Amino acid sequence: MQSDQIMINLKFSFLILLFLLSSSSLSSSSSSSIEGLIKRLDAHKPSPLVQESAVKALLKRLLPTHLSSFEFKIVSKDACGGYSCFWITNYKNSSNKSPEILIKGTTAVEVASGLHWYIKYSCGAHVSWDKTGGIQMASIPPPGYLPPVTKEGIMIQRPVPWNYYQNVVTSSYSYVWWDWERWEKEIDWMALQGINLPLAFTGQETIWQKVFMDFNISAQDLNNFFGGPAFLAWARMGNLHAWGGPLSQNWLDQQLVLQKQILSRMIELGMTPVLPSFSGNVPAALRDIFPSANITRLGDWNTVNGNPRWCCTYLLDPSDPLFIQIGEAFIKKQIKEYGDVTDIYNCDTFNENSPPTSDPTYISTLGSAVYEAMSKANKDAVWLMQGWLFYSDSAFWKPPQMKALLHSVPFGKMIVLDLFADVKPVWESSSQFYGTPYVWCMLHNFGGNIEMYGVLDTLASGPIDARISENSTMVGVGMCMEGIEHNPVVYELMSEMAYRKDKVNVEDWLKIYSRRRYGKAVKQAESAWDILHQSIYNCSDGIADHNTDYIVKFPDWDPYLNIYSSFSKQNLITMHSNRRSILTESDLTLPQPHMWYSANDVINALKLFIDAGEDLADSLTYRYDLVDLTRQVLSKHANRVYLDALIAFQHKDLKALESHCQKFEQIITDINELLASDDNFLLGTWLESAKKLALTPSEKRQYEWNARTQVTMWYDTTTTNQSQLHDYANKFWSGLLADYYLPRASMYFDRLLESLRDNKRFEIAEWRKEWISYSNNWQQDTKVYSVKAQGDALAISKSLFQKYFENK
Repeated sequence: MQSDQIMINLKFSFLILLFLLSSSSLSSSSSSSIEGLIKRLDAHKPSPLVQESAVKALLKRLLPTHLSSFEFKIVSKDACGGYSCFWITNYKNSSNKSPEILIKGTTAVEVASGLHWYIKYSCGAHVSWDKTGGIQMASIPPPGYLPPVTKEGIMIQRPVPWNYYQNVVTSSYSYVWWDWERWEKEIDWMALQGINLPLAFTGQETIWQKVFMDFNISAQDLNNFFGGPAFLAWARMGNLHAWGGPLSQNWLDQQLVLQKQILSRMIELGMTPVLPSFSGNVPAALRDIFPSANITRLGDWNTVNGNPRWCCTYLLDPSDPLFIQIGEAFIKKQIKEYGDVTDIYNCDTFNENSPPTSDPTYISTLGSAVYEAMSKANKDAVWLMQGWLFYSDSAFWKPPQMKALLHSVPFGKMIVLDLFADVKPVWESSSQFYGTPYVWCMLHNFGGNIEMYGVLDTLASGPIDARISENSTMVGVGMCMEGIEHNPVVYELMSEMAYRKDKVNVEDWLKIYSRRRYGKAVKQAESAWDILHQSIYNCSDGIADHNTDYIVKFPDWDPYLNIYSSFSKQNLITMHSNRRSILTESDLTLPQPHMWYSANDVINALKLFIDAGEDLADSLTYRYDLVDLTRQVLSKHANRVYLDALIAFQHKDLKALESHCQKFEQIITDINELLASDDNFLLGTWLESAKKLALTPSEKRQYEWNARTQVTMWYDTTTTNQSQLHDYANKFWSGLLADYYLPRASMYFDRLLESLRDNKRFEIAEWRKEWISYSNNWQQDTKVYSVKAQGDALAISKSLFQKYFENK
């Protein structure tokens, strides 16, 4: 018996050794392949002169007064110890007429990152999106007086090769109406943040038009295939077709020109753009042209009644020879249009579309075919895949299925985005994606919603833990939000992690951040950020934050359902006084907004922010943060008022119901006025940017309908059924609150009040009918909304604080 046990132990030890050796071998193989990829990409970078000129032009746009204060130089990786890096030193023999600071870097992105690092940590400056307050450069000394760095300078090396940026839907939620002027600012921001691996999806429909016409697909067939401008991301993924369309030739031509400008600038700055590839989504007409092709119709995607008018697109099976022909043609057509600009291509064939069988052999065959379609056109192609499916459809993607897909291509020829690593990391439970290189990503935002939220402590440590873990296959960090232009603190810290070798002390970092963002040290602002760090920006409940506050996602709720037996005055009070809600989804059927912090703590932070206004009233960055924080506090307060109204209805307390309904509506009105006081919270900006791209009256109407629909009903309805995606892309914008969210709540509350006053039943179907009709009319309306702020944000915030929270 003892000898048998010894043999068992030996066999077990041998198996462990084999596993470790195998893991080490896989990791080493992928590492070697990635090094080869990086060398190939580096060899295709523009000349040092082109890149230096690109950074000089960026400086001129960012800080034109200091154009002669900096000298930029592209250097080899040998000068940086074999890594990508930037190196900031004092310029020798500096005088009033010569540069003061020399910034070297291995690419223009590295140099731009060095410039950003210098103005942040030597000059106390701050850079964020214009719509989150913009830049703070007042703290930078004038030319000739820039602070020197230490004698040996500041060298920062990238601990991992890549800093990835974008989600496949960001192009619709944020970029859809951008012109070149706005794109130029974004690419500047990207370079300053150290982003060197951005998704570049603009204009791909124009390429597809050329490709599919070569396969005898007509322009009319494509009208039923492409989605409208605001819904292109989901048409590309095969979720829908034709919704919001058709695309005009003007649109297609404009977007192709824009894409060429985008790619040209990215390349000048030393970035590696990620281009799209073929995922199998095809026009319905392809079935008639190739009747023997293995084309299947996908199932329903979020329609209200299963009507295939907008859903149920067609997928060409990757095992069909036609798949490789079309995929190869698409890559070749991109190369013809753009030149040889990249080796990295995105494809998400199985994103929210599971393979027809879980057989690992079949899955491996599919993966091989997807890759072959890329590699036949570009022998050095690398497949970049979103790893969202391994989390969202984990019931299907068990280890055998994951390995089959990840190992279906040569090692080093696939890179996975661990898309939700900030909350639900897959790398920890998949043996580092079974040896496949991956990028540690922050998802953070859904639908481009406006909500203050973050996991700063995780961002400051998570990428470090992943990189130094045993047999790590991590090759980058990334930001994969669905929408941008919110929570600037989150994106600044996450961008820095591309250059951080050690964990960041967030408390200390925030103190510096506050001083840089506002241009001076203000005690109340720093104290407020201490509170925000431990509350709003310290979510640890593992819930994906999608703003479902009742103002912006008003419940489609029949008040006669069993929620009322679950509520009492006492548990409502408890729910809002405790750190987190005591009522869970299992207790209620009413949708619950996400609440992960003490409301009272954040109210105290708001009071500190208001007090800081004595010193910061003229700061645009402060004004944005003040408006956003006031909005957040009032929105969460409104959730409680809504529940109070439901309880009053349950108890048939007409007087209380009148009071709570009136208060909820008043909060919407007050937030609308607050948001109107800052240029960055206006519906008009979104609508006007859409109309500006139009070249004809019909395009103008279509684009405005697309813009209005995306942020409201989103998708199809019937007369009595709202879209299943209604309010997915909700926004806290002045104009939208007054003319959309307020009427919706008022219609619902009016019917509740009428029910109690007249002792008659509340008919939810009648409210739906009234509301959907109103929404349809609003989506088709052409009312012009302001693009200029009105009112004093600080005065309004003070007034609202006194009204709702002082002495209460």
